[in-house]
Amino acid sequence: MIVSINKMNNLKSGLYIISTPIGNLEDISLRATKVLQKVDAIICENPKHSLKLLNKLDIKKKLFSLHDYNEEALIKKLEKHRKDSLFALISDAGSPLISDPGYKLVKYFINKNIFVTSIPGPSSIISSLQLSGLNVNSFVFFGFVPKNNNSAKTMAKKIVKLNLTSVFFVSGRRLKKFLEHIHINSKNIEVAICKELTKINESVFRGDVKKIIDKITNKEVNLRGEFTLIIGNRKRASKITIEDKIRKQALKILKKYTLTETVEIVHKLSNISKKDIYKMAIELKND
Repeated sequence: MIVSINKMNNLKSGLYIISTPIGNLEDISLRATKVLQKVDAIICENPKHSLKLLNKLDIKKKLFSLHDYNEEALIKKLEKHRKDSLFALISDAGSPLISDPGYKLVKYFINKNIFVTSIPGPSSIISSLQLSGLNVNSFVFFGFVPKNNNSAKTMAKKIVKLNLTSVFFVSGRRLKKFLEHIHINSKNIEVAICKELTKINESVFRGDVKKIIDKITNKEVNLRGEFTLIIGNRKRASKITIEDKIRKQALKILKKYTLTETVEIVHKLSNISKKDIYKMAIELKND
């Protein structure tokens, strides 16, 4: 039975989506702690796991376990208390709903026009992006790497073509294979793999995809558990380098062919406009 004491709490009845530490329990915010102390019940993934944090904070509340398979049943269970109770939604670690259950629950509260708010805090996605050393001004999060190998191959092709910083959750046993799929599609991509963030054994490995594959092959990476994988943009050769190569090619061709023939050949080789090649060829001819 849930007995609401929200009048004493000075908090609105409804649902509080609360981020919890991703490793170091001291990362819990003051606001998150205060709200957890005041809610009537806490909805979590694994009560045994959540109790580690709650016991540290000396918080004793009724706990409801939430999983993908019981979400609708839990909604029905909470329905009679929805108007006058305070509920907290937490995940095992980090920000709720991100590759975790809770979407249907939140949607239910919103559709019933019941107060819903977020208490922000730790996120393995954001922490990993910050530590990656890659360009993170814009990125896309894909969730977990597909379990099916063909689906993982397709995903690898997609993100290489997308050429945008991409974030995945991936288990240690699938990490190397997925990186190999990436490497097959592009040899010049930088990646970072992050594990145990905020904990004593925090580890981040950075480098081109082949370097990270080699580290895994050489057993320099402990593959137990899950990783956050950051895949950067394809590295592009500098404009100067590309132009130098084309100029050298054009110079060699000019020695054997006419100006018109040179323009045609270089155009086919480089796909650069004939107009630009003609200008460059004239400059080379006059040097």
